[in-house]
Parts: sequence; structure tokens; C-alpha cells
Amino acid sequence: MNSFTNGTQASRITGVRWVKATASDALNECVELARVNENEVAVRNSRFPDGPALVFTQAEFTAFLDGAGKGEFDSMTV
Repeated sequence: MNSFTNGTQASRITGVRWVKATASDALNECVELARVNENEVAVRNSRFPDGPALVFTQAEFTAFLDGAGKGEFDSMTV
């Protein structure tokens, strides 16, 4: 099982499928997600696909999605 640390160059995370929200604009200004293994999810900036990736445990990512679904981060948008 591959495991990656935060800051790993996203292009070094191979054999995964990066997924981008359909709401992404024509300039690719969005984040992309990839399941690294059964316990980790990687996140990268779609404008810099070779840049660093943040890697979250499944529990961390589930907690984030739960908060986002409940609107807990709505104040972050402009």
C-alpha cells in the first residue's frame, strides 16, 4: 500500500484518478481529489497539478465533508 506525506509532489502520486468538481471554471481554478489508498485522500490545486498535495486520512476527510455539508465553512467564500 502506498502512503504519502503532506507536501509530496502531486505528480509523484501515480496510479490514481484525480477528480475535479464540475463547478470548476474554464481556467481550472479548482481543487482535485484522488483516493491514494483505502485510508487516504490527496488534494491538489488544479492550477498547479505538479505542485504539492495535501494528504488526509479517511477520517479527516470525512469530517471535512461533514462540516462542508453542514455549511460550517460557508463563511470562507466571498
